[in-house]
Amino acid sequence: MQGIRLTTITLGAPDPVSLARFYARLLGWTLGPTDDPTWIGVRNPDGGIGIACQLEKNHVRPTWPGAPGDQQMQVHLEIQVDDLQAGLQHARQCGARMARYQPQANVRVCLDPAGHPFCLWVEG
Repeated sequence: MQGIRLTTITLGAPDPVSLARFYARLLGWTLGPTDDPTWIGVRNPDGGIGIACQLEKNHVRPTWPGAPGDQQMQVHLEIQVDDLQAGLQHARQCGARMARYQPQANVRVCLDPAGHPFCLWVEG
């Protein structure tokens, strides 16, 4: 259909401003206005899809990989990097932690400060 496009992926968090700051630092993107602590955007400088973080007062950290009865993830981001080790080090410095389970050699699954999984990956 013409005239329709995906513009933003929104993540729920108990502290949307902190989560938005994490993604702005991780990706080198621009943090949107923080005057509304319940919703804040992170702008992609190339005009592509952005990230928003919204307040979820009853946020439950997802479990990854999920098992029956666990809080399931709703979405995870795929972030391509040129150097996997350097990308992982940068993500950790920004506040991410590496997930225990790592399914592939060219991918590192990380968790953001609210527990959302995201993958750092390299070609090959």
